[in-house]
Amino acid sequence: MNLIFFNKLPKLKITFLLIFILVSSFNVQGFQQPNQIIDKEILIYDSLVSRYRYFKPDSALYFVKIGLQLAKNKKDINGEALMLNQMGIMDDNNNNYVASKIKYLQALQLYQKTGFIKGISSVNIRLGVVETRKGNYDRAAEYILTSLKISEQNNYQFGMMESYLILAENYTSQKNNLALSNLKKAEAISKTLPFSNITLNIYNLFGVIYREAKKYPQAIFYLKKGIAASNSLKYQGLNITLTNNLASVYTKTGRNKESIVLLQNALLKAREINNNLREMESLIGLGANYKLTNPNAALDYYQQALNIAKEKTIHKRSIEILSEMVTIQKSKKNFEKALIFKEEEKTIADSFYYNSLNNRVTDLQAAYELSKSQAQVKELLYASSKAKLKNAVLLSLAIVFSLILVFVGISYIQNKKYNKVISTTNTELKESNLVKDKLLSVLAHDLRSPFASIINLLYLVKEDYVNEAERKDLIDKITVSSNAYLDTLNKLVKWGEAQLKGIRIEPQNMEVLPVIRENIELLNISANEKNISIKLDVTSNVKVFVDKNHFDFVIRNLVANAIKFTKKDGIISISTKLEDNKYRFTVKDNGVGIPKDKIEKIFALENMSSDGTNEEKGNSIGLLMCKEYLQANKGIIEVESVEGEGSAFSFVLPATV
Repeated sequence: MNLIFFNKLPKLKITFLLIFILVSSFNVQGFQQPNQIIDKEILIYDSLVSRYRYFKPDSALYFVKIGLQLAKNKKDINGEALMLNQMGIMDDNNNNYVASKIKYLQALQLYQKTGFIKGISSVNIRLGVVETRKGNYDRAAEYILTSLKISEQNNYQFGMMESYLILAENYTSQKNNLALSNLKKAEAISKTLPFSNITLNIYNLFGVIYREAKKYPQAIFYLKKGIAASNSLKYQGLNITLTNNLASVYTKTGRNKESIVLLQNALLKAREINNNLREMESLIGLGANYKLTNPNAALDYYQQALNIAKEKTIHKRSIEILSEMVTIQKSKKNFEKALIFKEEEKTIADSFYYNSLNNRVTDLQAAYELSKSQAQVKELLYASSKAKLKNAVLLSLAIVFSLILVFVGISYIQNKKYNKVISTTNTELKESNLVKDKLLSVLAHDLRSPFASIINLLYLVKEDYVNEAERKDLIDKITVSSNAYLDTLNKLVKWGEAQLKGIRIEPQNMEVLPVIRENIELLNISANEKNISIKLDVTSNVKVFVDKNHFDFVIRNLVANAIKFTKKDGIISISTKLEDNKYRFTVKDNGVGIPKDKIEKIFALENMSSDGTNEEKGNSIGLLMCKEYLQANKGIIEVESVEGEGSAFSFVLPATV
């Protein structure tokens, strides 16, 4: 059914169809309960939006706009909030979390105006979902617990069930053991209520939690239960999700043939209802199943999934898919293709962080200007209040002497209050300026001079001051330098993001050997050019509790630096040692070493980068980022070096928890 179909139907038939839809889906999102206070005609459009928002979003958008306008015309505040909530869910589905949060907050304001408990509970839950997906788990928990409290105070069982479910999802994202206990509370309430999509989500989350805990029989039980209960068009999207998750359990237990059959069926269903996101998950599952037995087929499935992820701008999924494609190409010994995919993965990540940084810098500037204006207003208010206070004191002297002490006390308290406000405002302004100035200083420090050098080289090439051989040599140097300075810019973007937003980590228990080997293979091209041998002394049982991306960055940066500053025919060793439930990793080379006067500033912002033994270009920000990443993961980094003999960079991380 699409918009053209609806436009062609006679008005009478449309009316009967809408009434049928309202009656057949009278329990959407828990709003259609006894004593409900939203206009029934608006609820018809709510049902239509719920039906079409996943597989025909254009139709859903058409209906939600009609419903919103209808609510405004009828001055139905709760109906208007309901439509805004639906718009927020649609933005959420498109990964537009900023827009969705705005819609939810608008809906919440309207519900609070009328005191509609069910609406307030539902919107707080949606806000919790958005914050969970953004990784703001504490803020998410605040919204969810607010919904739970409101539902408990009003004995709203549906709201309590949904709150416990979303709270369990929040804890699952954090790998917190509280997830299972909250989910069991949601399940207990669901048994007392009519069946709904929330019940299916409960079954699905049980499957995910038990799968990650390697309790596969329990996971299979709940996922099969959900699949059997969702075999209808109304729950087709959840049916696909449950099927994909059951297939992932089969994959983990070696039942690949059964997994492939499930995934292929899920893929067909997803394409039938035009649900791109679930289609992408099915394709990723098929890629994982074929990764070892048929790498070419796996690459084809991953490529299809990557196309969807790029189209929907799902950056995190794109990076994960490209990482799998790198692994497959390496297993096929196609190191050139592996490097291409790795560079694409890096480009997507850097582009995402760069855009985010731009937005952050803009927000910072706006916040600075706003704070400045507010400070000026507060100063004027202070001056005005002080003048009024003085007049009041003089007037009181004329009336009675005893009131002098009272007004002196009032004067002291107000002065102290205003001085504190002004001091706080000035401190906030200084902090905002400090971050901005620090970022601009780094950009000027690391990029202005190098780009001036490139421009000078280009001028020589342009003005025919050199012969053809020299021109080719200059172009090669410009290319190498440009790539090095682009790497510098990318690192500066990541560093700037961390300064503005703070370093976000997702620590996990991780085997380090595969990550180290992957980076050695990617850097072997540079090492082979200088005939440098890399010796690896790390066993497969070494596991640490760390953010995988941070560990990957640190080990790649240290090994790349070792190659850069080691002469031809040199040797680099990578080793590890257990020390008091912590692992010390050491990257040692027999290269040029570091002068004593540079060692103290080697991890500082003012560190100046040197060219490598083969005139390789570099930047000074890498070691600073290594230090900050390790500190965020409760680790440290140290260096020992003798000029002319080599260097040994070592870092310490906690063992698995």
